[in-house]
Formats: sequence, C-alpha cells, structure tokens
Amino acid sequence: MPTPHTDASHRPHGHHERLVPLPPGVRAVVLDTDGVITDSARAHAAAWRQAFDACLRAHPPDDPALRRPFDPDADYRRYVDGTSRYDGAAAFLASRGLRLPPGSEDDGPGTATVWAVAAHKDRAFTAYLDTHGIAAYPGTVRLLRALRRDGVPRAAVSASRHAGELLARAGVRELLDHLVDGREAARLRLPGKPDPALFEEAARRLGVPPPAAAVVEDALAGVAAARHGGFGLVVGVDRTADRAGTTDLHAYGADLVVADLAELLTAPDATDPPAPPTGHGRAASPPPAER
Repeated sequence: MPTPHTDASHRPHGHHERLVPLPPGVRAVVLDTDGVITDSARAHAAAWRQAFDACLRAHPPDDPALRRPFDPDADYRRYVDGTSRYDGAAAFLASRGLRLPPGSEDDGPGTATVWAVAAHKDRAFTAYLDTHGIAAYPGTVRLLRALRRDGVPRAAVSASRHAGELLARAGVRELLDHLVDGREAARLRLPGKPDPALFEEAARRLGVPPPAAAVVEDALAGVAAARHGGFGLVVGVDRTADRAGTTDLHAYGADLVVADLAELLTAPDATDPPAPPTGHGRAASPPPAER
C-alpha cells in the first residue's frame, strides 16, 4: 500500500496557497475518506487480509490455485476498496469459490458466514487503529485548508462506519462541513458504490446538484459512481509508486488523476501554474466497477 508522504505533499507552503481553478460551475468538493484524506487504506487492507486468510484456512477452496492468501494490493482494489464490509466480503469470497451463508449483521467475528468474516475484519481494523493510530495525508490537509479559506463547501464520504473516528483521530474533521459515512448510509438505506447515492447525499448536504460538485476518489468503484452520478469533475488519486492504477482510474471515468492532492494547489507567485481541469479525456461509457 502507498505511504502517506509524497514529494508534492511536502513542498514548501504558506498561508497563501491557492487552488488550481475549478471548471466553470463547480463550486463544492466531495472527498472519499480512506486513501484520499486519511492513510487508512493500508489498515483496511491489513484487516481484510487477516479475516480472509483465516477464512481460506477454515474453508480451503477445491482449486489449490484459489487458496493463495488475500493480496492487500490487487485483491483489495478489485473486491473491497470503496465498498461496504458485507459487499466486500461477499465479493472476495465469491472470487475464491466460497459460498458462505450470509448470516446476520449481529454475527460475531469468525469464518462461518459472510457477516462473521466482515465482523472479523472490523475487529482487526479497530485493533490496528488502537495500536498504530491514523494520519491524514499532508497534501490533502493543505488542500482542505485552501478550500476552506476560499469558501468552497467540503464533505467527506465513506462506506466505513469508522470514518468519523478516523477523521477525528487524524485531526481533520473540523476541516469538513459534512460527513456521510457507513452509519449514515445504513440509516438512509443508501446503496453502496458504484451507485452514486453516497456522493449525491453529500452534494445535497452541501446544497449543490451533482454537476456543481467535484468528487475526489481513489477507488475504481467510487470513480465509476461519481461518473454515473453526473458530477462536474472526477479526480482520481493514484498513490502507488509506479502509478499502476492511473490507466484504470481514467477508464472508469476520472477526468484527471493525481498522485497527491497538493498537485491541485499553486503558489500565488507561480509563474506557470498548472492548467485548470477541463474534463477532456473522460471515458464516454465507463465500465461498471469490479465488485
């Protein structure tokens, strides 16, 4: 998993950093949480690996090739990144030929049901947070401060029920006007990504229609959701060292892809600031997000 520190995030900066101009009509920003605001994607991936590997040991697939451990990079991005715990667990288990009964949301951590595997992941994730804590990406903090200074409304979304705790621990909750997390999604019965409902609810709370909001996402399912929802700008985030995910992010609907959100800032005395996003290069018909 990528680290929270990039060259862009640590460039010298002051109180007068400014945003690269947004496209005409875009006047609010909605950001995903894990992997965009907080360096929590690695924690989620580690927790999923613990839960899935235990399940694979308890229920080894008939095909030996399907018994390999959960890959915290490829499998995480393909099956669980940006999805609810239950949907992510069900998708990965199905990919290994495991058809566990759904069980109940009240199931404790274990390997007998899909909900039990999801609960195992949740317990492992909570233990990780208690041991290691969590940090926000410095470049994202700089962007949020610039957005606030310029009066641009800001919201975070997450399929995780831990998002509020993550943002508070990372010290960035006060930089956001609204949060629509897994708890709110469950309360409102919002479908998960690649359905755009989570982003649409965040835009509604910010008081703008989707075409007037930008979405910042690192997950393919989230990028596809933003594109399907008709948002005015879709920014993909690829923090991998070799930018291996950039092509896929564009294919799923990202207008532009950055390695760090500090790339969306420019100093006021810059002689050649980056060109504003124009929306060129959108996928005309992005494929559905892999589940």
